[in-house]
Amino acid sequence: MADVIANMSMSLDGFVADPEDRIDHLFGWFGSGDVEVPTAVEWATFKTSAASAKMLRDAMDNVGALVTGRRLFDLTQGWGGTHPMGVPVFVVTHEAPADWPHPDAPFTFVTDGLESAVEQAKKVAGEKNVAVASTTVAQQCLNLGLLDGIQVDLVPVLLGAGVRFFDHLDTTIRLTGPQVIEGDGVTHLSYRVARGA
Repeated sequence: MADVIANMSMSLDGFVADPEDRIDHLFGWFGSGDVEVPTAVEWATFKTSAASAKMLRDAMDNVGALVTGRRLFDLTQGWGGTHPMGVPVFVVTHEAPADWPHPDAPFTFVTDGLESAVEQAKKVAGEKNVAVASTTVAQQCLNLGLLDGIQVDLVPVLLGAGVRFFDHLDTTIRLTGPQVIEGDGVTHLSYRVARGA
């Protein structure tokens, strides 16, 4: 069965974007090496260290669907109709966009709640994982007990303010791990959510 895993690049002080929603300081590692990692879109071929490239390839090969929130969808302009992972995307929203210019793209606008979006994504993903790409959605998944894992690409920068990865949690969440992969300009940390702890 598919795991539901949240992943974000994060500053050492816990931010995934600065106060203006800029993320450039957090993704320098996508161009910090010599190993090319192609994605489903032409504009996003990464050049990372060998260790980061292996981690990225493994992650992309094992994801079958993605769940995101409307805010991130709007900020990225819906990734132009194709997410870099090349998987179906489920957007949690109160209302589907009326002017979505890519009606045939594999995007589903889910208006009946996060649990429905995760369930639909799991069905589509089959045996592969469901990625969560949104701080708000990740936090809500943690609060609802829907998240199985957390992957943090920890970047050696201090932003001082901005959007935190982990705010608004209802309770203490215990994790097991981490599995650690050292890249160039990034440390990849993988945790499992400890059930019943």
